Amino acid sequence: MDLVYLYGPPAVGKLTVATELARLTGFRLFHNHLSIDCVKPVFDFGTEPFWRQVHAIREGMLTEAARSGTSLIYTIVYAGSPAAEERTRRRFELVRGHGGRIHPVRLSCDRAIVEERVSQPRRRELDKLSTVESLRAAWAKEDLGAIIPEVESHHFDTASATPAETASKIIDACGFRTV
Repeated sequence: MDLVYLYGPPAVGKLTVATELARLTGFRLFHNHLSIDCVKPVFDFGTEPFWRQVHAIREGMLTEAARSGTSLIYTIVYAGSPAAEERTRRRFELVRGHGGRIHPVRLSCDRAIVEERVSQPRRRELDKLSTVESLRAAWAKEDLGAIIPEVESHHFDTASATPAETASKIIDACGFRTV
């Protein structure tokens, strides 16, 4: 089982690249909003029970994918806090504990480009963060472009590369086969 742990700030292109990567590799895609969308009808966004359930779903899915040998692409905004670092370490241990291989991949681009992309209509349709103001407020609270410490990540700038080009670069860097 291979886990592509695709991380970066909002609107950097994680889901778009992940969708293309899934198409090219046959890996399953579990993007971070699937767990959020599952929990929002029951618990208010941002509350303690909300995040407890979101994290439980994410860890359960990563564990079961590793246990069953299902290669997976997972998207996440890594915010660089001690809690995020601990969660990430625990997730990696869960996957490795079932024989999985982790491929951390960080996407980035200039912050001005992220601010241009954040208000695209598709983001609103998916109920994602979708205004420059909300992006700036979130970035003021946490480092949304943080790098996972003590982990070697492949890094790709999405500013001028198409999603297909970025996905192909990930495939080459990680040594994946295409379908």
